[in-house]
Amino acid sequence: MENVTTRGVLYIHSATAALCSHLEWALSAVNVEHTKFEWIDQPAMPGMVRAEVLWRGPQGSAAKIASAIHNWVHLRFEVVEEPSAGADGARYSYTPELGIFHATTDVHGNIMVSEDRIRYAYEQAAGDPALVYRELSLALGEAWDEELEPFRLAGEGAPVRWLHQVG
Repeated sequence: MENVTTRGVLYIHSATAALCSHLEWALSAVNVEHTKFEWIDQPAMPGMVRAEVLWRGPQGSAAKIASAIHNWVHLRFEVVEEPSAGADGARYSYTPELGIFHATTDVHGNIMVSEDRIRYAYEQAAGDPALVYRELSLALGEAWDEELEPFRLAGEGAPVRWLHQVG
């Protein structure tokens, strides 16, 4: 099978300055082409820094990136991979408190919840609508979004990078 490439973004929402070089080395070890890390202060957590890095590599690279850097103390990140020929996109989110979350995404970046996951939510809830809501909230990664949102918003005004331009 031909090796299909894709691209994505690594969002380091918060890291200690001591982690910066380790994160750069980890991304290089995954063997993806990437833009230079540009570390800036993270206003949502003084003393921490943030960066957004564009990358390009084989399908599944987002999983390799997330695996290489998850579980590091004081690190919050997201890795997104665009859909490519024969593969859906992916999003990995990580916080020290919640651990890692993975979701399959469509061409617009929407999280896709599988039929099996929805059936699981119904079965676990045993008719209790509040439990169905809780299970679907987990499937959508809402707890990760709530925890990461202040870090995302603190990046407003940071340099904007487009994955690709249309036209």
